[in-house]
Amino acid sequence: MGTVLKVDHIAVGYGRGEVLGDLSLAAEQNEIIAIMGLNGMGKSTLMKALIGILPLRSGKVSLDGKDLSGKQPFERVLDGLAYVPQGRMVFPNLTVEENIIAGLKSDREDVPEELYGFFPVLKEMRKRKAGNLSGGQQQQLVIARALASKPKVLLLDEPTEGIQPSIIKELARVLKQIRDLKGLTILVSEQVLSFALSVADRVLVIERGKLIHESPRTGLDEATLGRLLSI
Repeated sequence: MGTVLKVDHIAVGYGRGEVLGDLSLAAEQNEIIAIMGLNGMGKSTLMKALIGILPLRSGKVSLDGKDLSGKQPFERVLDGLAYVPQGRMVFPNLTVEENIIAGLKSDREDVPEELYGFFPVLKEMRKRKAGNLSGGQQQQLVIARALASKPKVLLLDEPTEGIQPSIIKELARVLKQIRDLKGLTILVSEQVLSFALSVADRVLVIERGKLIHESPRTGLDEATLGRLLSI
């Protein structure tokens, strides 16, 4: 156990505007961190900066002590970061199986059976076109595709958006199972309080690009978290 992902005093912005300023955090092995905040506070910007879609203006991101700051997204994936963007970006004309294969580091590999163990519905539908899946099934698929690269850290940006409550509950259960079985570190940006509290070991609250609160999940309830989020 120890720190896997370290973010040191990063600043990120668009054009002349700064979205994240002097933000630091550390994520431990086998830990799920929920990054909470209202829309426009910097959650998605943070995720994009960690995977390398947005460049850092200053600061450093490191994985297992290795500096990722100047690396392209595909290089960060090879180093052990995986990213599931907001909006469930499946390849709609490929089958479920072909979508997962696209996430493997070698196209000579078969889909690991454990991925179907986490998401049994994907095994049932493995020959179906991904564009024909429901929103919840597509979300399971993009998470499975990200896991296919055997990451050390999984980044999930708003994974519950547009998904029915029963699937949200199942997603929380599966993410904790994945953490326990694979020793994975998971960072999830989220607005749904119940999901964050059911899945997280630690909760961070971001407001106007700065972390304003950090605490273990233990002792936090929806009312307390709601007050921190000013909702």
